Amino acid sequence: MNRRDFLDPRRLANLAAPAIGIADEMESASSAEPLLVRFSRPAMATTFEVVVPFAQPGAHERAAVALDEIDRLEAQLTVFRDSSEVSRLNASAGHHPVRVERNLFDLLTLARDLHRQTEGAFDVAVGALIKTWGFYHRQGRMPTPQDRADVRQRIGMQHMILDPARQTVFFQRKGLEINLGSIGKGFALDCAARLADVPNLLIHGGHSSVLAHGNEKPDTSGWVVGLTDPERPNCRRALVRLNNRGMATSAITHQHFVHDGKKLGHLLDPRTAWPAQGMLSATVTAPTAAEADALATAFFILGVDKTRAYCDAHPDIGAALVAANAPHRITLLGHALTEVELLR
Repeated sequence: MNRRDFLDPRRLANLAAPAIGIADEMESASSAEPLLVRFSRPAMATTFEVVVPFAQPGAHERAAVALDEIDRLEAQLTVFRDSSEVSRLNASAGHHPVRVERNLFDLLTLARDLHRQTEGAFDVAVGALIKTWGFYHRQGRMPTPQDRADVRQRIGMQHMILDPARQTVFFQRKGLEINLGSIGKGFALDCAARLADVPNLLIHGGHSSVLAHGNEKPDTSGWVVGLTDPERPNCRRALVRLNNRGMATSAITHQHFVHDGKKLGHLLDPRTAWPAQGMLSATVTAPTAAEADALATAFFILGVDKTRAYCDAHPDIGAALVAANAPHRITLLGHALTEVELLR
């Protein structure tokens, strides 16, 4: 199981099933569970799904609008296509200020704010660091000490200048590159849900990033999403009810390699240029999916104590952490994580 397969948006009645999903394409009309319709499409190296109650008017058309927006955003934000706006930005912004589309500028502004709030733990200006550790191609490797020393000169949002008046981006260090993998899926969910414009909807990107609007059925509040054990992918650890909120999980179950007996994963601490250690998973619920996505990465890096301090200072943020030294215990933090049922 990797980060994309961590959150399980399935009804309580279907908890026995090991796979992650939102029920069947259409549940039996005789079932006590609500009829749900699911629309899916591959994007961003995973599968995005839009789930709506069967009675939702115009469900097919609105889901298509949402999935089309995700396709558009992938073409804009990916670093794996030379034609994307982010790739063009990476190629030019170290030489001169580059004007970017409004939506992208707003996303970078949010990323800068979260970078400051998390003491640099969240950072999208880590493209060079991801490549140095081999995770750009999902083939982790141990860089040399000189590689690590060199790359530290080419990372960090503190070296990125955002000019809101001109809507431009400038990198003060040549070789700096942004990679939006830690926030892009959540941002895509937020944008897609706004365009879909339906009152009751759950949309997720590969199950690690989820956004819930409205209710799963009329007599409930929100949607039920399951948290899977980071070490036992067939075991659910908790159920969370989401209503007009985003949720995301970070874990390193698949994207890692072992060096000198230690598991080194793809979640890299930009402050040390070294893989984050000490956590098995970090799940966050926030007002938007973009915030949840970004903070799940930051909290995995920050650990329990600093995450607790962040949640205390931000009442609209909640977190569920599993530390490596306490793998059978979930630490719940923040007033925003209230509707949680822990499972044995």
